[in-house]
Amino acid sequence: MGTFQSAEIERDLISQRTKEALARKKSEGFKLGRPKGSFAKETKLTGRESEIKHLLEKSVSKSAIARLMGVNRLTVVRFVEKWGLMA
Repeated sequence: MGTFQSAEIERDLISQRTKEALARKKSEGFKLGRPKGSFAKETKLTGRESEIKHLLEKSVSKSAIARLMGVNRLTVVRFVEKWGLMA
């Protein structure tokens, strides 16, 4: 048996053990995969809704608001959509 064959067998055994362990964890009710993001909870903009609404009413762009608040533009866009601050 060559080195390549034994490495391939070992890789298959590791893969099989990993799949079995994941299946066991899932059957025990453990949540697999990446956790959900924290956007549903608090963000850097939480508590600043009135300030953002005021800026939007003055026709300040979301990009400018993001720069003022120190966050990414998409954070402002999602926050505005989630809280319905501007239609």
